[in-house]
Amino acid sequence: MKSSPVYKLIYFDDFSATPKYQQLANSIVKAIEDGKLQVDDVLPSINELSFQFEICRDTAEKGYKFLKNQGIIGSVPGKGYFIKSVDVNRTTKIFLMFNKLSPHKKIIYDSLVSTLGDSATIDFYIYNNDLALFKKLLQNSKNDYNYYVILPHFIEGEETAHKILNTIPKEKLILLDKIIPGVTGQFGAVYENFEKDIYSSLEQALPLLEKYHTVKIIFPENSYYPEEIIKGFESFCQNYTFNYKVVHDIEKESINKGEVFINLMDNDLVVLIERIIESKLKVAKDVGVISYNETPLKKIILDGITTISTDFEAMGIETARIIQGNTLKHVQIPFSLNVRASL
Repeated sequence: MKSSPVYKLIYFDDFSATPKYQQLANSIVKAIEDGKLQVDDVLPSINELSFQFEICRDTAEKGYKFLKNQGIIGSVPGKGYFIKSVDVNRTTKIFLMFNKLSPHKKIIYDSLVSTLGDSATIDFYIYNNDLALFKKLLQNSKNDYNYYVILPHFIEGEETAHKILNTIPKEKLILLDKIIPGVTGQFGAVYENFEKDIYSSLEQALPLLEKYHTVKIIFPENSYYPEEIIKGFESFCQNYTFNYKVVHDIEKESINKGEVFINLMDNDLVVLIERIIESKLKVAKDVGVISYNETPLKKIILDGITTISTDFEAMGIETARIIQGNTLKHVQIPFSLNVRASL
């Protein structure tokens, strides 16, 4: 076995949400693909990696274990780790960027990763709904990605987001959750139709909604949620003659008998439930609760919260299928109504 200056080939990106053990493994795989590491090249020890890159031993060990399970590296007691095989077969490199982490975003991530399996390496970034950070992360990204999978939600500046997205080669672009107007060319998309979906979901709930006289949607002013949700909500209420209101701050809103509340943000759901309990009103008898986006916890809270939600697992699976099939198509993921005790 011969030694090799491996330290120069390993790179950790502090801005990336990709676990560092995976970044370690990805760096070694890339070095093999670039021909910079060959069979029998010696790798640093766990202790050396930990010291050199200021990572914990568990991270280094987990990265090596991942590569050993792939048959890429081997180890000899007393001599350490080495490149065992250069047959990596992992040529699909993905730049994945979400606006934030949340339970339903994790479902998308998990289903995407699970469906792709070992056929791809993923660098994962979070931009916190910040357009400036979004732009910076894209500009700083490498040029060797096969796909850029991006979930584009912004609190401010969305009207200029298309200019940034148009800098990505369209054959590499896949938009998740929503399509941004102004993005040109042929690109992939796995998306929701927010206006149509909330309308049809509320229409399905109509027999249960008829015992209420007013429908209120909690839509914070500084929200990244699309305005199309409000359009669909208002169209439904007008067509079916419900009193309705868009509530920006649930802490200041009165809660009265005969009202149904639709919340988008999970933080608002907590405040809403607390206020209903304080008011002594009975859920599903005096007031109704509908929550946006299905999560496991909502099956339990208040004996079950009614949700309107897209299929986030399907969103990840369909994205993976576009990548696997190399077919830049648009796939709409419909909403479903999950009726529970809160309505």
